[in-house]
Amino acid sequence: MKRLVLLIFLLFTLAACGDVAGDPSDTVMKYLEAKVSGDTDTLGQLLCSEMESDLAREAASFSSVEAHLDGVSCTANGDIVTCEGAIVATYGTEDREFPLSSYRVVKEDGEWRWCGESG
Repeated sequence: MKRLVLLIFLLFTLAACGDVAGDPSDTVMKYLEAKVSGDTDTLGQLLCSEMESDLAREAASFSSVEAHLDGVSCTANGDIVTCEGAIVATYGTEDREFPLSSYRVVKEDGEWRWCGESG
């Protein structure tokens, strides 16, 4: 029992030592998931201040179709997150793929925020 308590304490201690803002690639993954599901609340939390005026457009991007992520993986290099995979949207009976690319992230209020495509 003492070992279990010690192990839990060590895990919490190690977690507290990590970057408060987390991994920027996690932010982009959450953004992509919220975008395909039209989750306005989550998108609003993930957009950088520069992109806040685009919230309605981002949330409505796939609102009239069934959409999902396919084969998505993202890796961060500084403030650029490069993703592989695609958003697949079904229009009637036809699937259309939207390949993912690289995205810019910025740190605001101690958190990573999605700030558009890079380049």
